[in-house]
Amino acid sequence: MTSFDTSPQLNVWRALLALAVVFVMLATTGWTAVRSHRGLTPLQASRSAWEHGRIAGRELPDLDEPPARLAAFFASLSARQRSRLAHRYPLAVGNMNGAPVRLRYDANRIALAGQRNVERARMHDDRLSPVGQREAGRLMNRFGALMRKDRQILAFDPEGSGRIAEVLGNLDRAERISVVVPGVDTDLLTFQRTFRKYSAPVGMARSLYAAEHERDPHTRTAVIAWADYTAPSGLGMEAATAMRATEGAVRLNALLRALPGRTPVQLYCHSYGSVLCGVAAHRLPARVSDIAVAGSPGMRARTAEGLHTTARVWAMRDADDWIQDVPYLEVGGLGHGADPVSRGFGARVLSARGAKGHAGYFEPGTESLRNFADIGTGAYDSVLCADDGGGCRAGLSGAVPAGRA
Repeated sequence: MTSFDTSPQLNVWRALLALAVVFVMLATTGWTAVRSHRGLTPLQASRSAWEHGRIAGRELPDLDEPPARLAAFFASLSARQRSRLAHRYPLAVGNMNGAPVRLRYDANRIALAGQRNVERARMHDDRLSPVGQREAGRLMNRFGALMRKDRQILAFDPEGSGRIAEVLGNLDRAERISVVVPGVDTDLLTFQRTFRKYSAPVGMARSLYAAEHERDPHTRTAVIAWADYTAPSGLGMEAATAMRATEGAVRLNALLRALPGRTPVQLYCHSYGSVLCGVAAHRLPARVSDIAVAGSPGMRARTAEGLHTTARVWAMRDADDWIQDVPYLEVGGLGHGADPVSRGFGARVLSARGAKGHAGYFEPGTESLRNFADIGTGAYDSVLCADDGGGCRAGLSGAVPAGRA
């Protein structure tokens, strides 16, 4: 590629052209349609009921109380009382940062059962089109799979395309916690896939959890497949802006501040998920030790230092990843800024050899997954750098002791 191809002027013209195309699309497709909601969503209804509820003659605490206060409230209850609240207000409890994680799993299993019944009824609703009935059937099957006894659902909201998060391992006893943050087109139906399973959040998390255990069987790890935000649909306007990332960053930070214990947390942010992690970075709790991005379109910052985080920033990109052809700039809110694997950005650049393009960073046997597992277990001196000189390991030696914030 010539120097002219990479000039700032050409990049600006690319962005302006993309902006013009977007405006044409908006004008010709009626993109501004607003979706109206009649009544409360299931989650809102559960929260509303909680606000008017009582237990053993006591008023229930405000749902927006700090997680520590909510945790103290639940600790003051008997096991029977906690169970009663989960059955009465399953969605409220299942999504409550501060509630005991195992109680959240139980509450979300109850909520999933209720929503499965809703979708079963919709399958036979004559008011729906055949397409709508088929989608109801898919959701019914998905909810049934998620409510199995071996699934640990930490968050669940059935509204719209849905939000969800699942835990692998013992979150209460973990010495290190990994959080997988996925990108565009992530919803309830794409949360888990049979075909190309490692491109979906559940497959990513399971692959990482297995790789961490193989890397260090003696360190107790937990992995969260975190799709508890509304991701952009497709590669259109939403994916080109930080709107969804900004909303998701608030939710991610709320989760991180409510996680049990004080063990180190590592973020693995794929594609648009890295935009979200970049927006969230300056407010991350100190226990977040690492941010690793893969296939990133940018992190809404010019440099890693500009993220204003104490976490180590890692980046990788496979040689066949199409994301490298996206203009790395931000103009008028479009685009996500500098390329995280560029020398000027200042991240620790990891090898992604074998990653198989944009969706293959969590494939077993790849250097990208091996690097993720090394970070997840604190084996920083073993990571494989993109350069042969080992520059990404500069200033690092050995593992960070489990439990250090």
